Amino acid sequence: MTVTDLPVPRRYFFRDCGYGVGKAALASLLAGSARAQNPGGDAPDSPTLMAPRRPHFPAKAKAVIHLFMAGAPSQLDLFDHKPALAKLEGKPLPPEVIRGQRYAFIRPDAAVLGPRFRFARHGNSGAELSEMLPRLATVVDDIAILKAVHTDQFNHAPAQIFFNTGFSQPGRPSIGSWALYGLGSETRDLPAFVVMSTGGGISGGPACWSSGFLPTTYTGVRFRNGGDPILNLSLPPGVDARQQRDTLDLVTELNRRRQGAVGDPEIATRTAAYEMAFRLQTAAPELTDLSRESKETLELYGAEPAKPSFARACLLARRMVERGVRYITIYHEGWDGHSDVAGNLRTNCGATDRGSAALVADLKRRGLLDSTLVVWGGEFGRTPMVESNPTLGRSLGRDHHPQAYTIWMAGGGVKRGVTFGSTDELGFHPAENAVHVHDVQATMLHCLGLDHERLTVRHAGRDFRLTDVHGRVVKEILA
Repeated sequence: MTVTDLPVPRRYFFRDCGYGVGKAALASLLAGSARAQNPGGDAPDSPTLMAPRRPHFPAKAKAVIHLFMAGAPSQLDLFDHKPALAKLEGKPLPPEVIRGQRYAFIRPDAAVLGPRFRFARHGNSGAELSEMLPRLATVVDDIAILKAVHTDQFNHAPAQIFFNTGFSQPGRPSIGSWALYGLGSETRDLPAFVVMSTGGGISGGPACWSSGFLPTTYTGVRFRNGGDPILNLSLPPGVDARQQRDTLDLVTELNRRRQGAVGDPEIATRTAAYEMAFRLQTAAPELTDLSRESKETLELYGAEPAKPSFARACLLARRMVERGVRYITIYHEGWDGHSDVAGNLRTNCGATDRGSAALVADLKRRGLLDSTLVVWGGEFGRTPMVESNPTLGRSLGRDHHPQAYTIWMAGGGVKRGVTFGSTDELGFHPAENAVHVHDVQATMLHCLGLDHERLTVRHAGRDFRLTDVHGRVVKEILA
């Protein structure tokens, strides 16, 4: 038997067969990955990834502005008035109401805490709001209030990530990324998914606007709330626009060749990032220059052009929608009222109520509200029971409450002046028309013309979607 007659070991066959099974399988996997990342089936370059695409069905909303109140506002002191709590203040809730629920910082038998503020009915809809929301009261006939929202998570980071990605751990695409994956972008000069923050740190962090296993082209771009929205956009000393353009062209050509050789779609993402940064040098300063806004508009929002604030972020969000930005999230951290919940609400409502209401009113008068979905709310609610912990210096606060809380939505295919759902007399559990966070996600996608059950991507051997195997569109609030 000669050497050539010896059987070839399998590992050498895979290594040496240039067109063999191993490399064919690898090529198939790469092609499958590219198809998953680019459902249209075109070459996976960034222009194709971000090209405008048709929705599954005619959409009411072209854009979303998500006002995320990180830390969880107290629904019992803002939206869900429960006089029974005032009567029971200082007494524990009945055990049958608690049903073995665990809490982060209080015992289940903690005493009841009654509403901290007065409530009144407003508008033709007669919606009941706290005195802490005087500006929202002026647009209450333009919003839909959902009073029986519930979630699976009772700690901040998992709950924030869950609301934004449909999963409690980092690694899944955010809802803004899913929107871009399904619809593409209508702007070349600005990112299609923008994130701003006007409070402290966000517990869920960048996982809340990550693209997860989708191409990083779909990741949210975080804008700073003051000064330059993105750092390092200015040309360095000694470099002019022509030199920069020549450099970018060279880098683009090198990246194009490399992508052709290895087929990695992330190379196209990197090229797109360079090009976006080049265009942002002109587009971003124009976007954030509020000097052209009328005095009346600035007063409506309560915004000062050069002063970072939630109101300024809301005004910028309206300007982004006018320029084709698809999805904008404004995080306002600070609602975590474990102590002095009344003081917490005074501070945060004072910072956000005017801007939130102004955004709705401004979009409406400019003819943009019907095509822009505005969503307001946090990751969960606050307990009917008081949190009081002398060791931690806490008193008259409320703990985390995932069973029932309130959000509101406006514009973009949502009915105006409606209240949907209710809780029991103590504000503890949903009483009728409960809405899960997955239902909210499904409804937001529906307003954009996307079917949450059809918007999927193949990853790790199975199809993933924002709502996993859950969620229903809340058709009762749709116009």
